[in-house]
Amino acid sequence: MAAASGARNYAIVTAAYWGFTLTDGALRMLVLLHFFRLGYSPFTLAFLFLLYEAAGIGANLIGGWLATRFGIARMLAVGLATQIIGFLMLSAMSPDWAAAVSVAWVVVAQGVCGVAKDLTKTASKSAIKLTSGDAPGRLFRWVAFFTGSKNAMKGVGFFLGGLLLEVLGFRGALWVMAAGLALILAGVLLALPPLMGKAKASTSVRALFARNRGVNLLAAARIFLFGARDVWLVVGLPVFLYAAGWTFTMVGGFLALWTIGYGIMQAAAPALVRRSADGLSTEVPAARLWSLLLALVPLALTGALLAGVTAPALVVVAGLALFGFVFAVNSSLHSYLVLAYAGSEKAAEDVGFYYAANATGRFGGILLSGLLYGSGGLPACLAGSAAMLAACWAVTLGLPTTRPAS
Repeated sequence: MAAASGARNYAIVTAAYWGFTLTDGALRMLVLLHFFRLGYSPFTLAFLFLLYEAAGIGANLIGGWLATRFGIARMLAVGLATQIIGFLMLSAMSPDWAAAVSVAWVVVAQGVCGVAKDLTKTASKSAIKLTSGDAPGRLFRWVAFFTGSKNAMKGVGFFLGGLLLEVLGFRGALWVMAAGLALILAGVLLALPPLMGKAKASTSVRALFARNRGVNLLAAARIFLFGARDVWLVVGLPVFLYAAGWTFTMVGGFLALWTIGYGIMQAAAPALVRRSADGLSTEVPAARLWSLLLALVPLALTGALLAGVTAPALVVVAGLALFGFVFAVNSSLHSYLVLAYAGSEKAAEDVGFYYAANATGRFGGILLSGLLYGSGGLPACLAGSAAMLAACWAVTLGLPTTRPAS
């Protein structure tokens, strides 16, 4: 009965997060394409997403504590409700406002959506630890499927965002997405036990940050891993492809396909990594190897672009397809390892701490994406990515291969 209940709750949480991620991916394309069409510079476009990521740092930390204190299901519902509020704020923006006022409004609304994203993510991924039970290998499979399918849905969301922008316009698209999330919120409130995951939370800031060594090192690696992705993905690549003659539809379509393929590979990661009975002795060396392989991809792309390779757009697309494959395995391994290191009773706090580092990396990557593209184009973005991934690999060398004491 417990296993069946765990599988049921896992399925409900996964479906709810699919719906959330679909709208979150659509939102990114809506904001990026809408404001690029209005003539905003690459740095300004990056600035629009900064509070979105900065807000996520605090949201993950406090979200993990709140999920432990009040229950995972309740925090999932709060995250969905907060996203609806962010959408309605964005839809209230008027074209008659001055540019500075519009930018400030969008930044604040994006900050609300950033809080929503990370509250929802922390609650959802903590639920996997809670529902997976003790069956050998189940945790890795469930984490990989959850993370991979979520990113595939995000890719579909990129395409959906461009489509809704064309068909319904900026405001209409936001209203439709808010209505869809309201239905998902109702389903979560009706279907999940409200106290799922509730436990005794940390009672001091020191206890909240006193994670074990494995979680701390993974958090540091995660900063560099996701900074290395967003330093080219968020601003540099879309602007580079558009400048190379691609249409908005082509740019959005490529990003959608890249993210869907990346999600599929994340879900398949357990089949590519040799498993161990203890869950760490072969998985940790695999994380080190895949981190090193990933660092080589943007390094090679930087060299190719600086050497003046013919058809640079096609070379970049092919290279970043390879990057997506290797990155997906890295991300899936890291997502599994943090749950393997995390304690069971306060898993939500460990996950929240870890994904606060994830948001920190995205924040730095987005900021650098606008700055580096403005100063050196896509080669500068890719060189920054290679440097961050080298740092990520160096951090993984210290990961423990045994579980912390209970």
